[in-house]
Amino acid sequence: MNPMDQAALDEVLREIVADGATPGGVVVCGTAAGERAVLSAGVVSPFTGPGTPDEHTVYDIASLTKVTATWPLVGRAVDEGLLDLDTPVREFLPPMDGAMPSGEATVRQLLSHTSGLRAATRFDLYDLTARPLHELICHELMENLPGVHRYINRGYILLGLALAHVHGRPLDELADGLWAELGMADTAYGPVRQEARVAPTERQEGHDRLWGAVHDENAAIMGGVAGHAGVFAPATDLATYAEHLLAGRQTPLGQWFRMSLVPQAEIEPGLQRGLGWILDEGGTVAYHLGFTGTSLHLAPATGRYVVIVTNAVHNGAAARIRITPLRERAHKLLAAG
Repeated sequence: MNPMDQAALDEVLREIVADGATPGGVVVCGTAAGERAVLSAGVVSPFTGPGTPDEHTVYDIASLTKVTATWPLVGRAVDEGLLDLDTPVREFLPPMDGAMPSGEATVRQLLSHTSGLRAATRFDLYDLTARPLHELICHELMENLPGVHRYINRGYILLGLALAHVHGRPLDELADGLWAELGMADTAYGPVRQEARVAPTERQEGHDRLWGAVHDENAAIMGGVAGHAGVFAPATDLATYAEHLLAGRQTPLGQWFRMSLVPQAEIEPGLQRGLGWILDEGGTVAYHLGFTGTSLHLAPATGRYVVIVTNAVHNGAAARIRITPLRERAHKLLAAG
């Protein structure tokens, strides 16, 4: 990315910090060849001290969990014959009795958010002592017919449970193995240690800010390890991940990424959903967002990427939409080629 593009990103990053959208943040723009430029602004958190964030500051990446943990592990399991994209997910979960309407959703539908499962997720209302979580979800009626795009967390929750079952190992253990292979040394499911390099997120009613513990309430109920949320990572690890996806045409992960860029459903005119990833500009840009203020934007044809990590829920969840100009600028720069 040329100096003018970097300067444009840096300007917007500083503007959103000055506007109070987030205490601080880090942007890494780079290429598949390993070229990187690191931009940072603000502080990790006034709650923990005045330190400036850098590429090693660890953030709760929220829904980027879907594409950094669950999605690549599903691709590996498909390659190994442990999962099949067009088979109902119930076949990859522990045996269940009775009608399982939501269990009929296929792996492909869950990956592409076209399953028809219930969109609202409130595990605090579930009786988790009565039945296992996968069974409670699979017993539920669908909200609409499969095939229509609707962003649904519980689909990735089921995929995470399915991965653990077919491997006979916990999801966080599977993910740790993957990240170790890719050189993502500081990426992990929480909780993580409360230290200066870990960015706190939102203040909870009657409590201090969450610090080292997952922000997503449903992931927290699941012990912090879930297919849809729960991962903590620094920008440098996400940049490493982006380089693997963009450069690895001959690797299983790189091939899975290319396969996942085939549109599966329309989100809105001009915007498609692939397997996991959102596809824009005719597939020129593939990206995913995280609720806490994180995002990963990739340009497969040019081998460029932009990683954004912030704790934009620090001053309340409503503040997070104020980082939109930074995401839009990153997207625009990559789409320009």
